[in-house]
Amino acid sequence: MTDSGLQDDAAAWYRNWAETPDSPWAGRPEPDNAAEYRTLTYERDGRIARITFNRPEKGNAITPDTPLDLARAVERADLDPRVHVILLSGRGKGFCGGYDLSMFAEQSFAVTGGPDDVAGTVVDPVVQGRNHDPAQTWDPMIDYAMMSRFNRGFASLLQANKPTVAKLHGFAVAGGSDIALFADQIICADDTKIGYPPTRVWGVPAAGMWAHRLGDQRAKRLLFTGDCLTGKQAVEWGLAVESWPADELDARTEEFVARIARMPVNQLMMAKLALNSALYAQGVANSGMISTVFDGIARHTREGYAFTNRAFTVGFREAVRERDEPFGDYKRARSER
Repeated sequence: MTDSGLQDDAAAWYRNWAETPDSPWAGRPEPDNAAEYRTLTYERDGRIARITFNRPEKGNAITPDTPLDLARAVERADLDPRVHVILLSGRGKGFCGGYDLSMFAEQSFAVTGGPDDVAGTVVDPVVQGRNHDPAQTWDPMIDYAMMSRFNRGFASLLQANKPTVAKLHGFAVAGGSDIALFADQIICADDTKIGYPPTRVWGVPAAGMWAHRLGDQRAKRLLFTGDCLTGKQAVEWGLAVESWPADELDARTEEFVARIARMPVNQLMMAKLALNSALYAQGVANSGMISTVFDGIARHTREGYAFTNRAFTVGFREAVRERDEPFGDYKRARSER
């Protein structure tokens, strides 16, 4: 033993916070290793916390529950001393297909579990339905209060003290790309579809992360057209750190997060906080605020109202088909916003 009480061996720095004999957590019970939320699941596997979107039948589409579920799961991992890295992924055919607009656009902001959960608040579905009625006066700050709630939940990936990795497969589009771009690292399948097609009508990426991740010109290249990148292109453009054939993605991701997990957790935290300071200096928070305001405006322009009315008339999927077919990239199996 050294004078400091630390074990004098070559592997001492590889031990987890809770593993050392003089750990502040010695003799304390471990936090629960698993939890299930309305839209996702949580599991700690050694030093890796796995958060998995769990609405595969809906393309893991975002509901009003999603930001709260994600923030709670991220906090659970961030507070558990045994966790070194947080891995976010999605079950089923894709990572996340964006907001569940069969609910938002066609059913007036219904909330899982019924309106009693949020009655009388700014996310009360009746309140939001009225505020999205073209016949009524639109209050942009009621809209902002609702949408910024989503951003705060998704931004927990960036704001967490520990590294976050998003594993993308199938599709990470529209609001799904907002979530992914808040992760510290993106690893994806070669054929993953990543982008924000709703910039064509009825949307601006509220997270405001595209320019921070890609730089000005490449971000504009995507958002001026609504075009998407493949996983391979995402690596070439610097949006993702690795891309692999779909059948290799799981194994390669496990290798990647295992390498991160070998690092001392306090080293990981210091590196992330130091590097995040540069993002904050670039104005990440301001970008998100401005983008969220413009996202609300995009849903209340003449064109935005026309898109909403069309979705009410023919259904959201058909409205998306009509929006995207002129660009040659519509796929009926993938709902987006």
